[in-house]
Amino acid sequence: MSNADGEMNFMDHLVELRARLMRAALAILATTLVLMPFSRQLYSWLADPLLRHLPEGSSMIAIDVAAPFFTPFKLTLMLGICLSIPVLIYQAWAFVAPGLYDNEKHLAKPLLVSATLLFYAGCAFAYFVVFPVIFGFFTGMAPESVAVMTDISRYLDFVLTLFFAFGISFEVPIAIIILVALRITTPEALAEKRAYVIVAAFAIGMLLTPPDMISQTLLAVPMWLLFEGGIVMAKVLVRNPDENAVENQDNQDQSEQSNSSS
Repeated sequence: MSNADGEMNFMDHLVELRARLMRAALAILATTLVLMPFSRQLYSWLADPLLRHLPEGSSMIAIDVAAPFFTPFKLTLMLGICLSIPVLIYQAWAFVAPGLYDNEKHLAKPLLVSATLLFYAGCAFAYFVVFPVIFGFFTGMAPESVAVMTDISRYLDFVLTLFFAFGISFEVPIAIIILVALRITTPEALAEKRAYVIVAAFAIGMLLTPPDMISQTLLAVPMWLLFEGGIVMAKVLVRNPDENAVENQDNQDQSEQSNSSS
């Protein structure tokens, strides 16, 4: 009987997982369909940081026959996925939440919201701060005899890589809080490794950004600042197990005193 119940529970989980995945897919599909009529305007908006730095008379080009259609469509699909992240996270949360303890739920909710906002903040930082700098650098370094004309599909791949790199790098505070919450490390131990983190941040900036010090610094410095912010947040949000033990002992003592007095 218990095996039958276990099999039934397992099948229920599979059915629920399928329902969650279908809702997530429908959210992406709906968002993409809503954005589809504006695909050309969206690509023009995405290309604006580069177009503003191109020499007069230059423009972007499409070297593939189908690129004028598929490139804006790819952008619309990726933007649909990006805008659907809150729905995707909610569906994942609704699936795993019943198996979490109350203290885990209390910590997970703000982390999920913060992770979403930080990813969007990283993408916005890349578009409004990093793109104008690196595209100005690239176009300014071109020889006078060379006409700068970027292919639209290659440009999209390039900026999507930067969006992803900056979006993920802005998740550093969340990663720190999770590591501290899992007792893998402590804020004090992370603070002692600050010098290594700074070097690693610049190394990551060198790998993920174009080969110039400005764009590398624009990625490395925010990562370092977010690392410092993650340490502070971990100290505030994640409690030491010794402190929890002391609090539990105090609560137990108070309960015993109230029982004895009564």
